[in-house]
Amino acid sequence: MNKKIKYLIIDIVSLALAVIIFVVPFYFILLNSLKSRQEAGMMNLALPASLHWENYPEVLATHNYMMVRAFYNSVITTTGSILLLVAVCALGGYVLQRVANKFMMGVNFLILTGLMLPPAILPTIWVMDIIGIYRSLFGLVMVEVALNIPFTVMLYRGYTASIPREIEEAAYVDGCGSVRMFVQIIFPLLLPVTASVVVLSAVNVFNDFLNPLYFLPGAKNPTVQLTLNNFMGRYANSWNMLFADVVLITIPPLILFIFFNRKIVSGITAGAVKG
Repeated sequence: MNKKIKYLIIDIVSLALAVIIFVVPFYFILLNSLKSRQEAGMMNLALPASLHWENYPEVLATHNYMMVRAFYNSVITTTGSILLLVAVCALGGYVLQRVANKFMMGVNFLILTGLMLPPAILPTIWVMDIIGIYRSLFGLVMVEVALNIPFTVMLYRGYTASIPREIEEAAYVDGCGSVRMFVQIIFPLLLPVTASVVVLSAVNVFNDFLNPLYFLPGAKNPTVQLTLNNFMGRYANSWNMLFADVVLITIPPLILFIFFNRKIVSGITAGAVKG
């Protein structure tokens, strides 16, 4: 078989799989969010008899505009987590890559162990309750940062390895101190991987369901994912409202991903040699 035909078949199959995996589910959710409750309960891809755009304002107004409070809580949690992750992990990844001794090897091993160990929910709640940050946005931010540190440090450490040491040596020769050298020279070179960290962490934290459920319980502390429970009942479900809720909470991460998807790939895979 001709190579061009072979590659063409592979491209067509890949495109068909992508449509089935990503486009069809999103089309299903969007379509059913515009149906009546009875039509949405049938769970099919049939067009609605009429478009029910009023589902969206009704979702926003449910439980005294809980969705608005949920967006506020999720934005605060996501922004705080990203700022702390970038500040802590950029410096930590840089130091772990540049300082080679047994102590740093042990620290690196402990951090990477966090990628494999599951979070301990009850002990974490116990500790947070003792120090007074349980049921608070600050406590949830600390949990999200702690869970994302191992992967983020690994990204920064790998990217720092591609930065020539000669840049730092030249900075020291010119009289630059350690703090100034990192802030003004190294950190700007880390911008591609920082963009990847921002996008990946934002999507991960904003879409998190379990951690807000465990560490920020209560009707007064909703996040966007927890608002899905508003339309799930023991005896009946409002599928049209649930799908409208899913569409609303998908929009912010989807916009972020569309504009920065190239940064995700380049930040993880590309080097940072600036000559």
